[in-house]
Amino acid sequence: QVQLVESWGGLLQAGRSLRLTCTASGSIFRIITLAWYRQAPGEQRDLVASVSDGSTNYADSVKGRFTISRDSAKNTVYLQMNSLKAEETGVYYCNVVLASTCGRPYMNYWGEGTQVTVST
Repeated sequence: QVQLVESWGGLLQAGRSLRLTCTASGSIFRIITLAWYRQAPGEQRDLVASVSDGSTNYADSVKGRFTISRDSAKNTVYLQMNSLKAEETGVYYCNVVLASTCGRPYMNYWGEGTQVTVST
């Protein structure tokens, strides 16, 4: 079993910063990719940023403002969000692709999501 625990989001004003944290625990052999997704009300879940083996990928709308990083020793991924905008309000989900034991296939795991509300 694998569990993903996300930090609390929050309510903050536009232009402020927030750091999200997600830690994976349980049966983990190797993590391939860690990512954050956002789902706004009535919208689909979209990729915000991902990190895998040192390479990062960002949605165009957050480039230069958001930074994703990982602490492999702690099985933790961070999302530093600066200069937040009201349209970035939504539920942020942590996503991890990992193998639980050697020889097992890689599987996709999701956190429960954390609400981030950005007010104007």
